Amino acid sequence: MTQEKAKKTRMEDIASPKGMRDILDKEYYAFQGFFEKASEVAIYYGFRPIETPILERETVFTSSLGVGTDIRDKEMYSLKTKGGDHLAMRPEGTAAVMRAYLEHGMHTLPQPVMLYYYGPFFRHENPQRGRLRELRQFGLEILGTQKSIADALIIRSMTLILEEAGFKNISIEINSIGDKECRSGYIRELTSYYKKHLSEICAHCKERAKTNPLRLLDCKDAKCQGPKANAPTPLDSLCNDCRHHFKEVIEYLEEMSIPYRINGNLVRGLDYYTRTVFEIMDNTVNERGEIEPLAIASGGRYDLLARSLGSKKDVPAVGGGIGVDRVIMSPSHKMIDPRIIKKPKIYFIQLGADAKMKSLGIIEILRKARVPIAQSLSKDGLGQQLAQAERSGAPFAIIFGQKEAMENTVIVRNMETRSQEIVKLETLPDFVKHLKEELR
Repeated sequence: MTQEKAKKTRMEDIASPKGMRDILDKEYYAFQGFFEKASEVAIYYGFRPIETPILERETVFTSSLGVGTDIRDKEMYSLKTKGGDHLAMRPEGTAAVMRAYLEHGMHTLPQPVMLYYYGPFFRHENPQRGRLRELRQFGLEILGTQKSIADALIIRSMTLILEEAGFKNISIEINSIGDKECRSGYIRELTSYYKKHLSEICAHCKERAKTNPLRLLDCKDAKCQGPKANAPTPLDSLCNDCRHHFKEVIEYLEEMSIPYRINGNLVRGLDYYTRTVFEIMDNTVNERGEIEPLAIASGGRYDLLARSLGSKKDVPAVGGGIGVDRVIMSPSHKMIDPRIIKKPKIYFIQLGADAKMKSLGIIEILRKARVPIAQSLSKDGLGQQLAQAERSGAPFAIIFGQKEAMENTVIVRNMETRSQEIVKLETLPDFVKHLKEELR
């Protein structure tokens, strides 16, 4: 084996795992900017932040997601600790938030409790465009109310976040899958229907018909589309309360002029969902001039989740999550500069051992004056540093050499006019404040 091949093999051995990746530079700021904007919208609408652990007890998800769901049966990253605990890397955020609500006695707070969160989630599925094994989501949850306006508030907040991020052609796919009373009758009807069409559906759906019949309506296999087109829908079996609830949600969307389409086949395959389920679609026109709808957010009501986690009482709740990876990759996405980005106003140049020794003190003066800088403290030559100052785009440079270090001064250079001015260190904060006003 050649040395080059051996080096390549070593790099492959330590490469990031399949479906996981590094996020660098501009892309990092794109994620950070979206999170800041989403958080800002959430706060204005009354949500408060929460962060749950990346590792949860496995039962948080195995008891809540339901048998027959891909997330539980195929996609969870599970591990056993040295102490014998069975943990899972969180595959979704809703169950973890409900666990936190129950664990911390949030039912004693004024209801509803409105929470937002952001972070990485993990699913061992086949990586594809915008859908990785390590995915990032921004989530909103409203816990402690069954009112239909909470469903509408979740949808409204999420559409506003996406509009702020540049999405102009989004629409809502929405459905109601009923509550635990009327849904049981619907599932019997759906199962009975599919028993007559078992020879016409894929192998996965034959299994779903036994373990999780609602997922039959979620199948994308071409073989299953014919039977699905004629299958009974949940809307046909809604009780009066569920029908009224869904009608109110639709009326709120119409009042807010949010475009929607009732999709009778839309389900959320997790056992805890009830009543409202929705997806937010990005209807961007592709390079061929065609619209390829892509789901970039989804959610629904989950009134049954609390009991599956051990609560003695139901906690009516509704929420949703935005797939941030899909948002960032979309041509509709508008880069939002995060607050952490401060374009450098000054490029700091130092020359000589004494100046380098005192450089951090100068930079601290500038930081306290809230002046962002660029610098290359590891460089020594004036020409090299001036060239980097030109490339940085900073309108001013501060030059701090041996002479300046002895006299407690700096040279402030205008990078456009090339004019220079000597400034004493004791007056530097006031001087840079004056510069900041000039640059506004």
